[in-house]
Amino acid sequence: MSAPSIPNLLSLRSGAAGGRGRGRGGSARSGRSGPGPRPSHDATIQGTDTDAAVSRLSAVELGYLSDPFARLFVQGPATRRLPIINRGTYTRTTAIDTLVDHFLATTSPDEPRQIVSLGAGTDTRCLRLFTSPANHRNIAYHEIDFPTIMARKQTIIATTPSLQTTLSTPSPLSPTTWQSHSLTPEQPTSPNNNTLTLHGLDLRTLTPSSPTLPTFLPTAPTLLLSECCLCYLPPQTTTSLLHHFTMSSSSSLLSLVLYEPILPHDSFGKTMVSNLAARGIAMPTLDVYPTAADQERRLREAGFVRSESVDGIWEGWVSEAEKERVDGLEGGLDEVEEWRLLAGHYIVAWGWRGGKGDLDVRIAC
Repeated sequence: MSAPSIPNLLSLRSGAAGGRGRGRGGSARSGRSGPGPRPSHDATIQGTDTDAAVSRLSAVELGYLSDPFARLFVQGPATRRLPIINRGTYTRTTAIDTLVDHFLATTSPDEPRQIVSLGAGTDTRCLRLFTSPANHRNIAYHEIDFPTIMARKQTIIATTPSLQTTLSTPSPLSPTTWQSHSLTPEQPTSPNNNTLTLHGLDLRTLTPSSPTLPTFLPTAPTLLLSECCLCYLPPQTTTSLLHHFTMSSSSSLLSLVLYEPILPHDSFGKTMVSNLAARGIAMPTLDVYPTAADQERRLREAGFVRSESVDGIWEGWVSEAEKERVDGLEGGLDEVEEWRLLAGHYIVAWGWRGGKGDLDVRIAC
């Protein structure tokens, strides 16, 4: 696989409608070309959700993943991605789902617990959780992204008929904050104890001295999710942002799961960074935390630690039977070495602060 054709796993995030979301960033996919003014870095990052949604829908329609909500956030016809990209979508999504499920399994369903998705965009994980056969209870789910992104998402939720038995119509808590309740299938007009709060704000404004987010539960066990969000912020900003939540939470359990690129200095990594830069996207933390050890050190300083590459997750977390099923969807993967190279440049890191939040997960999917 030649360098210019190397696909980018940063496009493998969930969600998206006609605009990026996930105030985090995803891939260099929506960069503008041709004449005219170049979009700002913020606009470029916000505009990257569309390709992620297309990649996710590709994996769903080919049978890699089950997500009845993926189509709701994609405009236009579905586009089939390369098998290597579909496998990457599957592996990253499955790994994070496994960690989220583990967090929920180690916290009491009889008491509130919360998940905070940083730069959530139009991610569908919350919808999948609320409709899971596991019948999860007492989840306060928070999604944070730019105001325009969250406003668009609440409109989609409010106007999509197929979601009206899943979520209540979002109620405004402020001009840029909305809350929905999940609805039980048996009683679609009666909310249960799961809530989704959409926060429209710039993550860079959250500091240790910032007010606690509306509906945030300071004493509840909390899981922070960052799928290619923190890597697009300056290191000092990510530190300040994480400190906001450590200061806001008095719970004995604060957990973190993040998905980011690594290894920017080898030949593959240089090409990856160059491709992103050509579309106006920079990843400030990539040079500061370039290896798995650096990412673990970064999290250990905040009380968190553990990581695995996407390649390692595929090899160690996915059962042989599931590998066989996935490989059979498109007749196997021809570019095995290319897959190992690509997937070795992306990492899922996770950990905890205090409590019983043992996230040392080695679960076969």
